[in-house]
Amino acid sequence: MDGLMMTRVRQRLYDRVLLDLDSVVIRKVEERLTGRIQPGQRIAIAIGSRGVANIARIARSTAEAVRRAGGVPFVVPAMGSHGGATAEGQVAVLESLGVTEAFIRCPIRSSMEVVQIGSTDDGMPVYLDRNAASADGIIVVNRVKKHTDFHGEIESGLMKMICIGLGKKAQADLVHSLGAAGLKKYIPIVARVTLARAPILLGVATLENGYEETAEVAVFEANEIEQGEKRLLRKHRRTYPGLPFDDIDVLVVDRIGKDISGTGMDTNVIGRIRIPGEPEPRRPRIKTIVALSLTEASHGNAVGLGLADLISRRLRDQMDEGVTAINVLTSGFLDRGKMPVTLPDDRSAIETALARLSPEARRRPRVVRILDTLHVAELDVSEALLDDVSRNPNLSIAGSPRPMSFDESNTIAPFALEDRTHSERLVGT
Repeated sequence: MDGLMMTRVRQRLYDRVLLDLDSVVIRKVEERLTGRIQPGQRIAIAIGSRGVANIARIARSTAEAVRRAGGVPFVVPAMGSHGGATAEGQVAVLESLGVTEAFIRCPIRSSMEVVQIGSTDDGMPVYLDRNAASADGIIVVNRVKKHTDFHGEIESGLMKMICIGLGKKAQADLVHSLGAAGLKKYIPIVARVTLARAPILLGVATLENGYEETAEVAVFEANEIEQGEKRLLRKHRRTYPGLPFDDIDVLVVDRIGKDISGTGMDTNVIGRIRIPGEPEPRRPRIKTIVALSLTEASHGNAVGLGLADLISRRLRDQMDEGVTAINVLTSGFLDRGKMPVTLPDDRSAIETALARLSPEARRRPRVVRILDTLHVAELDVSEALLDDVSRNPNLSIAGSPRPMSFDESNTIAPFALEDRTHSERLVGT
């Protein structure tokens, strides 16, 4: 690997950004609430565990709009079994996302207790967070995007949060026990029951651009949520960021985590689902994935590490096996929780991946390195991929070739995002 030279490449992605985010959220939510709530009514704002861009600001602005409309806001965690399936753990997840009582200026009411509010036509119980159920109204906030387990008209967004997020571990266990096909079928079915029986007032949906920035905010009344989400998902699919190469020998992913994707790495980006019975994406075709570390915001939850082939000891040491096991078992997708081969350090993990290639591929390996699957606007690529870069109008060379470098402990040098236009905005989100 000593002679492996990597070149920074920049990928042009969908880049619309909503610069007046706070005022837009306040205006749109307040317009929809005015005249619909009485002074002093308690309004629960459901916030999830995903790394939604600007989620703390959106939560704060939603709470401000509730106050302006005369209501009394509070936040409830809507994240199924995440945070170790404990009330305290879910508060910690929100705090790691910047959603603190001090910042959002309203209380956080966290509990794993649920109440049954109904059943589906075929008898599945439908549960709702007890704190949300006792509120006078509920506002659900989430990003709309492609799901990492299945594809359909409804994937990851408001309907999923209504079903699994607000249903807590009780609902998550029931739905996940039916596999990916069950998720696809029951997320809309359960959410419709909840919409009919719970005091849901609004859904606040966001779309993000390719740089993990908020591009659009839409606010729907309860009877508009399902169709509105379908429209946003169709729009999102047209702008979804991914890897710009069909065939890759080795993909080095510096970090995985729950704040990156619900599966640690976005399956739509890496082209791996690893759910029995679910077809694998046609592209990209990656021979070996090497994952090197776990984000701090994951709180030890390394679900999705089974999507990698090799990992560094650094990642394994960052993992909380108990927390990870809860999430894996709740999801029901055990292959994604299987432990990959663990190498002593970053260098040996990457060297092992290269050594497994055929002699011909080892002479000109097609290697890509990314920070994580959320940030694919900048990639480091090996020499064998530069011809592909030159043929793609959305790719440009952004640096000179340089060797992949490591420190004295064989930890890879940090992957620094160099496009300041976007990386500076990311710091403030």
